[in-house]
Amino acid sequence: MRSNKTKKRRVWLRVTLSIFALLFIGAGAYVYSIYHSLTAAVDTMHQPIEREKSEKRTEEVILDQKDPFSILMLGVDERSGDRGRSDTMIVLTVNPNTQSVKMLSIPRDTRTEIFGHGTVDKINHAYAFGQEEMAMATVENLLDIPIDYYVRVNMEGFQDIVDAVGGISVNSTFSFSQDGHQFTEGLLNLDGEKALSYVRMRYEDPQGDFGRQQRQRQVIQGVVNKGASFSSLTKFDDIFGALGKNVKTNITFNEMVEIQKNYKDAAKNIEQLQLTGSGTKISGIYYLIISDDEKARVQNELKTQLEL
Repeated sequence: MRSNKTKKRRVWLRVTLSIFALLFIGAGAYVYSIYHSLTAAVDTMHQPIEREKSEKRTEEVILDQKDPFSILMLGVDERSGDRGRSDTMIVLTVNPNTQSVKMLSIPRDTRTEIFGHGTVDKINHAYAFGQEEMAMATVENLLDIPIDYYVRVNMEGFQDIVDAVGGISVNSTFSFSQDGHQFTEGLLNLDGEKALSYVRMRYEDPQGDFGRQQRQRQVIQGVVNKGASFSSLTKFDDIFGALGKNVKTNITFNEMVEIQKNYKDAAKNIEQLQLTGSGTKISGIYYLIISDDEKARVQNELKTQLEL
């Protein structure tokens, strides 16, 4: 039996889109307080990396010129004394010219080269070996695209983020139970605890890990929708507080402002992509093997989205 903490490592909230959405909340008498809380949260969240740009780019992304860009989102169980593993990794490619976002979930068991470590392993080990930069380099090597930014969320704080926006709504395609919660088919209203259970269920899903990824995408879309709504205006302190405690990113405040100004329409059009493969055991360890044709298919789609 897997422990609850092990299960939690399999949960991911794609929080970057939430950050974009939360930048859109209102003005008026609350403007100064919102601005102060936002800048304090972003200052806490900001964690730069050593490299200035991806080696797969000849020039840096310029957001005020509306260059397409990419983000790697990492969900990590940050336990004391353990770096953890990014058991869910999601790539967003954002194009303001087509006003679209393509969202790719990378299965955590994907067998690939851990770039910079000299090993071939499950892709979720990259973070444990070299944190954000090795994870970014490994995904770049797998997908043959530049990764411009990262967002890392502490999955222990997942519930806080959902609760901070006042809960979310999702549409379940079938009934199941998890962690003592019963989820029925149809529209569901979830608080943070129930949302955590909703996305981490895997073994009752007929699609296995891919079904779990679909539920994760439902949850992030629910957070985006709720965070961008007028009703979230009175919750901004809780929202920014939850983000500040549980999120790290190399996106600066000024870059967030440019994203809000130049890319916000893209967040309204999210297309979900899937990387599929075949499961096998090597030396008794389960891996997902992605064929060269499947990799090429996804690589071409992402390159087109990034105008490469």
